[in-house]
Amino acid sequence: MLEKMNSTPRGKNIDAPRKEPGDQEIKKLAQELIEGQNTMTIATALGNSPWAAPLYYTNLGFRLYFFSDPTSRHIQEAVKSEQAAAAIFFQPPTGSWKEIRGIQMSGKVKRLGPGLESLKALRAYLKKFPFTADFFEPGQNLNLASFFKRFSVRFYRFEPEVLYYRDNRIGFSFRKKVLI
Repeated sequence: MLEKMNSTPRGKNIDAPRKEPGDQEIKKLAQELIEGQNTMTIATALGNSPWAAPLYYTNLGFRLYFFSDPTSRHIQEAVKSEQAAAAIFFQPPTGSWKEIRGIQMSGKVKRLGPGLESLKALRAYLKKFPFTADFFEPGQNLNLASFFKRFSVRFYRFEPEVLYYRDNRIGFSFRKKVLI
């Protein structure tokens, strides 16, 4: 989708930089990155003590859904502070800085109970991570209650309020706010 930019980390461009994408293209690129990755890092803080935790997630649009232990530090802090940050990134196997892409977000974490949103998100989670069925008895109904019982986890939604897209393919350290 994007032309590769041929430049060095010090900004010496060999080719002319690519034209900056418009808002809709940035939104599409951000959505593709979110859908194409499996792990996000959620960050929280209380007082002067920050914390970060990597989590498997699925998404419906820009909302991110994940399972976590309700007694875990990141959940406790997200609930108390009513705020969290999250990051998702793609680092190519070659390790080239020219291909790094990422999402930076701030928002809120909410615990989900049974309902239509949870059902849709759980279906998306099971589709994205089919191996999760291996943790249960064959034929067992996979719903929130079965996950709660098996792993003592709850289902959460990260709702971004501010989201930035980063893409070194566009230009070194390119970053733009996504209108969500």
